[in-house]
Amino acid sequence: MDQKIEKRTWTWQRIAILLIGLGAAAWLATALLRDTGGAKLNVASERLLLDTVRRGEFQEFIPVTGIALPIRNVVLAANEGGKVEERFVEDGAMVTAGQAILRLSNTDLQLNYLNQEGSIVNQINQIQNMSLLRDQQSLNLRETLLDIEYRIGLTGQRLQRNKTLQQGGAVSKVEVDEMQEDYNNLLRRKSLLLKTIQKDSLSALIQERQMENSLDLMRRNLDIAKQSLENLVVKAPIEGQLSGLNTELGESISRGVQIAQIDDLSNFKIRVRIDEFYISRVFPDQVGTFTFAGKQYTLKIKKIYPQVVGGNFEADMLFVGEFPAAIKRGQTLSVKLELSAEEQATLLARGGFYQKTAGRWVYVLNKEGNAVKKSVQLGRQNPNFYEVLSGLQPGDVVITSGYDAFGDKDVLLLK
Repeated sequence: MDQKIEKRTWTWQRIAILLIGLGAAAWLATALLRDTGGAKLNVASERLLLDTVRRGEFQEFIPVTGIALPIRNVVLAANEGGKVEERFVEDGAMVTAGQAILRLSNTDLQLNYLNQEGSIVNQINQIQNMSLLRDQQSLNLRETLLDIEYRIGLTGQRLQRNKTLQQGGAVSKVEVDEMQEDYNNLLRRKSLLLKTIQKDSLSALIQERQMENSLDLMRRNLDIAKQSLENLVVKAPIEGQLSGLNTELGESISRGVQIAQIDDLSNFKIRVRIDEFYISRVFPDQVGTFTFAGKQYTLKIKKIYPQVVGGNFEADMLFVGEFPAAIKRGQTLSVKLELSAEEQATLLARGGFYQKTAGRWVYVLNKEGNAVKKSVQLGRQNPNFYEVLSGLQPGDVVITSGYDAFGDKDVLLLK
């Protein structure tokens, strides 16, 4: 009798096909999850930089580059033009205030001085001659006055006698009247002469003042001409180091041309270049520090130049207290410019992650040793740390290296 053979539902072929299908579905699901933000990514931990969030002193500052400059410099220019006749010092020499540096010659200035000197001599002679003439005229007027006064006296006496004789009939009335008229005429002449003498004295005084004013003006012009001659010897206005002196003997120099520069090396200032991003946060008296030869020095902003050139503006900083004696002009220094005071804050080390996240999220290690994406809020920063405002607590371990290779994965499986 034939035996009925039952057909098997799960053959090994069907099981193999099912396993292959499940594997393909799992691979597809993994691929889809990897392309979404919820996927996980295996990462080699030795390639990562980690930092532990902590509380500490935070100070916002920026590193800026400064150049050491003399506390002041004075441009040495030719007050008068001329030909270089003599050079007393060499470029780079230390000079004292008033020390001669160059001697120029200028024939026109010398002739002008001699001409003005001659004009003053002539003016003085004219004043003396006019003074003599005024004195002679004054003497003549006074002599005339004395003569009139003498004649008035004699005529008055004779007039009195004749009036007495007239009463006795010895002298006629006509003769007395004529003598009275002569006497009155002498009195009128005296009155006129007195007014003439008064006006002559006032006129002489005015002329004398005018001549003195004219002479004073000429003397001042002569002093200016003399000063111009003295300016042919170029002198150092301050004590310091001479630089830029390139003139040669026989060279002609025009008036006002810069000859050299004198740097006052009694102190220095540091001129720093600051990114324009901080222009609204930089003020006078702001403090900065730098280290030189193993010692820290303090600076304070004295002057801010508002012009922005090439994305930067400049400021001059002066030393607070002593300055390094070995510092040289033009030396480059790295200055730590403080933007805030020191205060307690939650700190996270700076790293490459910021370029990817702009400080909005970070990867934080969990208890399983994996890194999980977490939203954060970062505030101020300095070259070493970010200030953590929210999202992290002291003790959290954060991946601070760059995130470019991680995409937007939510979890990193660290190996």
